[in-house]
Amino acid sequence: MHFTEYDTRLAAYAAVVDDNDRILLSYSNGEGRFTPSWTMPGGGVEFDENIPSAIVREVYEETGFAVELGELLLVDTWFREEGERGRPFKAVRVVHHARITGGGLGTVEEGGSTDEARWFPIADVAGLERTALVDVVIAALRGGRPD
Repeated sequence: MHFTEYDTRLAAYAAVVDDNDRILLSYSNGEGRFTPSWTMPGGGVEFDENIPSAIVREVYEETGFAVELGELLLVDTWFREEGERGRPFKAVRVVHHARITGGGLGTVEEGGSTDEARWFPIADVAGLERTALVDVVIAALRGGRPD
């Protein structure tokens, strides 16, 4: 299928893990379209911004933290035969390692899709209602892909 025949969403996320092996997640309320769940802090890249700027902006909005980006962790792609506009849909998700440089835990986004942010021990994440991206990121942090 030619790229003009489907819609694409570019999104960017941060993988923030502290010294206690906890990962920072944000809770998406689903905005009435999706199942509410925990996900990686991040989101859509605006037309006029680059990926690093989008990650820094999104992490601040969703978690209250300022971050500095590290190395690229992964690029993940998934497809849906029919998206919200009735056309095939492709999501491209870029995830960078990041470390906190300031701020404090608390969502600053108003009227958006994120209700809260929280630290979770990585070992406890399997028990959460979460997006598939969380599993992909944790597997990549451990050097592999999810089961």
